[in-house]
Amino acid sequence: MNADNGVNGAADDDVAVGEIVEDDPTDSDEAASRLRSDLDATVAEADELGQTAEEAVAEAVDVAQRLQIERDELRDLVQRVQADFENYKRRVEAQRTEQRAQAALDLVRELLPVLDACDAAVAQGHSDVVPVQTQLASTLEKQGLSKVVDAEVEFDPNVHEAVMHEEGDGDPVVVEVLRAGYLWNQRVVRPAMVKVRG
Repeated sequence: MNADNGVNGAADDDVAVGEIVEDDPTDSDEAASRLRSDLDATVAEADELGQTAEEAVAEAVDVAQRLQIERDELRDLVQRVQADFENYKRRVEAQRTEQRAQAALDLVRELLPVLDACDAAVAQGHSDVVPVQTQLASTLEKQGLSKVVDAEVEFDPNVHEAVMHEEGDGDPVVVEVLRAGYLWNQRVVRPAMVKVRG
């Protein structure tokens, strides 16, 4: 022990390198006594809980397993909720697309009488209506409107409405279109009124 520092060597906690320290029997007795009291306190706590060390370990393992199961269930729940949300987003987007298409179809249905009036005016010789008719028809055609006006084609009940009939051989054929029909993006907006032979 370093005697120059003026402190009693027995009370000094610092030990120089290479210094031989003799065990103080009172210190080891105190350490053993503290260890025994700590051990007794731990045993007393275990006794209060009514468990042995093996039971405590078994309980800890059981708790860990339950937590792992709960974690797995929560992970599955999160994955299901995420999948449900993705499906919901797709469903909402599909509904929005269908609503937009339906709104456009409804608008086209409202504009068909205007197109019919333009056609009738042009047929009566009112040439001043032609620019409006051309512009309206062109704009709607760009968006997906197509006119059903072909004669001498096979009768299709999906796009034609037969209002007159004449006798003939073979399959029914459209002889004359009495009122134009319209398709909007391949969906029938209004069937063409036709005269059919056959």
